[in-house]
Amino acid sequence: MNRIIFCLSSLALLVTAQGADPQRTANTVVLDETGVKNLRIETIDVEETDFEETIFSLGRIEAIPASRSGVSSRIPGRIVELTVALGDSVEAGQAVARLESRQPGDPPPTITLKAAGRGLVTKGTVALGEPLEPGVTLMEITDLTEVYAIARVPEQQAGTMKPGTMAHIKITSVPDESFDGELLRFGTEADRESGTIDAIFKLPNPKLTIRPGMRAEFSIVLSKREGVMSVPRAAMQGEAASRFVYVKDFDLKNAFIKTLVEVGQVNDRFAEITKGLLPGDSVVTRGGYSLAFAGGGSVSLKAALDAAHGHEHAADGSELTAEAKKAQAGAAAGDTHGHAEEEGGGSTWKIVSGVLGALLVASLLRGRKTGGNDDEDGTANVKKSNQEAV
Repeated sequence: MNRIIFCLSSLALLVTAQGADPQRTANTVVLDETGVKNLRIETIDVEETDFEETIFSLGRIEAIPASRSGVSSRIPGRIVELTVALGDSVEAGQAVARLESRQPGDPPPTITLKAAGRGLVTKGTVALGEPLEPGVTLMEITDLTEVYAIARVPEQQAGTMKPGTMAHIKITSVPDESFDGELLRFGTEADRESGTIDAIFKLPNPKLTIRPGMRAEFSIVLSKREGVMSVPRAAMQGEAASRFVYVKDFDLKNAFIKTLVEVGQVNDRFAEITKGLLPGDSVVTRGGYSLAFAGGGSVSLKAALDAAHGHEHAADGSELTAEAKKAQAGAAAGDTHGHAEEEGGGSTWKIVSGVLGALLVASLLRGRKTGGNDDEDGTANVKKSNQEAV
């Protein structure tokens, strides 16, 4: 019996030394410097922030009507000089054209036409040398330092929005920038076919990168919760029932651990994390999808830990105890002996299992034999007692 217990202990040590947690190895990806560079890995630290419940909408950019001004003449004449062109920026009172009057004279008298307001020249109706009649607008100047962003919002959701509601707005033509707009009011009439109504947001445009007619995407904020742990949606992977992210290992350089998470609410930019992460975890936001397919540039977990800690680890990354090292060395010797005696050879654990099985069978047979002798002796004694009684 003691021999069986000893063999079982040796087998347990052997299994530990050979790696008892293959899942840990499978969930850890260790890259070299070239792999990190090629995958363009980017991370963000997880922290508790304000989480916004949002709705998504599409829309457009329009100029504010009151920001437009025109240039015209009170007398008829002919345009003999234009000092600005479409797209030029002008200031209020700046000379933009010169008009030759039809009144007689040698040369005919001319007048200078000036801009009534500041902005960009957005429209021109009369070219150089063409006649200009009173009441006809020579050009239009629009101040675009502030514009309207108009979202098409479903009627049922419009009822949850009030003036002052904020929206995060992305302009298709300016993909690298994000803008925040404030709801001013709704349109005067809903669209019956689409079931939407215009929501008009005021949007600052100090760099003049936004122009009328551009398409826009709206993330309209309906409510906000404080102290919520969330990650960018770009970090999320997997199916709805099994979401996971890659978290940068605190100890190993260029190591990333596949971590299962539970997700709460999701908006157009972030996903709420209810379980699986801690504040301070560094989550992969770019290159995470490629980590699942990292191949030739990856490094084994054991090699990375050996290099980082300066001593040997098991294949699964666990620490090797003195007993585990001894068992591992014995296993290696047993494997060598087994291969020498048997073609193809079996692994050490198979040999140990066979020995344990043989010992168990032998023990059972010995028990049966001993029990049988006891029965025979007992029967003989009974017979002898009966004879003496007679």
